[in-house]
Amino acid sequence: MSLRALLFAMLFYPGTLVYVLAGIAASLVGQRPMRAVVLGWSKYHYWLARNILGITTRVEGAIPSGPMLIASKHQSMFETIEILRLAETPVVVMKRELAYMPLFGVIARRYGVISVDREAGASALRAMLAAGRQAIADGRPIVIFPEGTRVPVGTTPPLRPGFAGLYRALGLKIVPIALDSGKLWRSKRPGVVTFRVGELIDTGLKRDDVEARVHSAINTLELSAP
Repeated sequence: MSLRALLFAMLFYPGTLVYVLAGIAASLVGQRPMRAVVLGWSKYHYWLARNILGITTRVEGAIPSGPMLIASKHQSMFETIEILRLAETPVVVMKRELAYMPLFGVIARRYGVISVDREAGASALRAMLAAGRQAIADGRPIVIFPEGTRVPVGTTPPLRPGFAGLYRALGLKIVPIALDSGKLWRSKRPGVVTFRVGELIDTGLKRDDVEARVHSAINTLELSAP
């Protein structure tokens, strides 16, 4: 581990604990102050990435506000935190284990996440839909990583089947995002992470069509790499 990466870890993880505790306390007052703490944590993460690691973000295009599915490539931890700063108070789809971690899970659930229990089958989908409809009622976007997990740079795996079901059931338009965080984050070397916002994908498409469009859009940086 490089000296920069070690310093980042020494500041980020204790700082995260402070933000988690502050967020839990703020949630007792109301949603607005608690969400402000979460946004502050995301900004803190980016400040450390920029000033210690030399990693910055470039956004190509604009992420609209309001209820929609933000479907993003997933290569590292970086985008899972950065998206909280780039989108407007998004609800994040994450695996159940993360949503029920001690302390972190408390603030995650109070902020708004859709936890996925991959072993629960139909009951998991019903819980996801209920949480998704609540996000829509609150006017918030939903962030999902449709490949299901972090993937290595240069790989373009098929989308997980639950994505199309969520799209169809919630009736939301999709904002696809391609990114290339994996080229920098594993080694923590300086550089620019690109977030490329694709064209809005309309509602009502058939499963094969929407999956093909999203898969192509979130992999534009992979497919155009030399």
